[in-house]
Amino acid sequence: MSRPVAPVAPVADEAILLVGGLGTRLRPLTVHTPKPMLPVAGVPFVVHQLARLRDAGVRHVVLATSYRAEVFEGYLGDGARLGLEIDYVTEETPLGTGGAIRNVAGRLRSGPDAPVVIMNGDVLSGHDVAAEVARHVSGDADVTLFLTRVPDPRAFGCVPTDSEGRVTAFLEKMPDPVTDQINAGCYVFRRSVVDAIAPGVVVSVERDTFPALVSSGATVLGYVEDGYWLDVGNPAALVKASRDLVLGRLHSSVLPGAVGESLLLPGAVVAADARLAGGSVVGASARVDPGAVVVGSVLLDGAHVGAGAVVRDSVVGVGAVVGPGTTMDDAVVGDGAAVGARCELRPGSRVWVDEVVPEGSVRTADHPLPS
Repeated sequence: MSRPVAPVAPVADEAILLVGGLGTRLRPLTVHTPKPMLPVAGVPFVVHQLARLRDAGVRHVVLATSYRAEVFEGYLGDGARLGLEIDYVTEETPLGTGGAIRNVAGRLRSGPDAPVVIMNGDVLSGHDVAAEVARHVSGDADVTLFLTRVPDPRAFGCVPTDSEGRVTAFLEKMPDPVTDQINAGCYVFRRSVVDAIAPGVVVSVERDTFPALVSSGATVLGYVEDGYWLDVGNPAALVKASRDLVLGRLHSSVLPGAVGESLLLPGAVVAADARLAGGSVVGASARVDPGAVVVGSVLLDGAHVGAGAVVRDSVVGVGAVVGPGTTMDDAVVGDGAAVGARCELRPGSRVWVDEVVPEGSVRTADHPLPS
């Protein structure tokens, strides 16, 4: 007698990753590098996202690029190293989130009813992508949105759902939100919905596509899951994302080392009496001199932290130097910059790319930077 065959969970074979943003809030880190390519826990942020898509069953990903588009393909290539097939489409003029999705439709291969995962390029989440796809398929939905609950939803648009999980509205930021559910930046579209977006014009899925679908009676479902979720839109969030992955607060199958208090990339040199803690990353060929303390921070490739310096919750850019005895708290030093000895970089301060900060200087958050 044959055993019953277990049902096969539905999967989405294709995905679109929206990676065209300018990353203005992350400057000067994004002067040379697009936001999704900034290293987080030792690899570009986009690699963590691609791995999560792969682990959920996706095999073909189309990257919707714009700013410094060449950097993505130069690093990721055809995707074979990640077990994926990657295509690239560059957005020549800004088209909004919906316009960017429609702009890559010609690279999709799936049929009109197939599920397509669409993910924002600046969100780190631990949610179950495969379960979201299964919810979409079982509910015969046109679009399914990943929703997460936040303690204070006033800073976000709210997405209420009814007792059956159908989305009832998309509400802008308000002082007294009707729900704590927010759009968490990962969607599953029926392929035909992608094709129905007007081509070549600016379209916002949040303000145009989703509300229109709800008004028309289309099936728009919310997939609600609590857990780790972070909008990686500013330096503090970038540092937190890296720290949490290194400490193991969120799993990533592409973390280049074991979880722990610190992560050292190949060629990194750390003095025996230096202290690394709090999920810090020391990039390839970076150096930490004697007596220095690095806590919860990201030192990018070739960075150098001088003797006795203290770096907390900060980012030190590629090839940048932090002088002996300098202190940094919640600060950013851009690529190639040189901060002199015994300086003080206070919370929120930023040092521009290739800038030289004289010895003994004090930098605050309101210091003017290039426009």
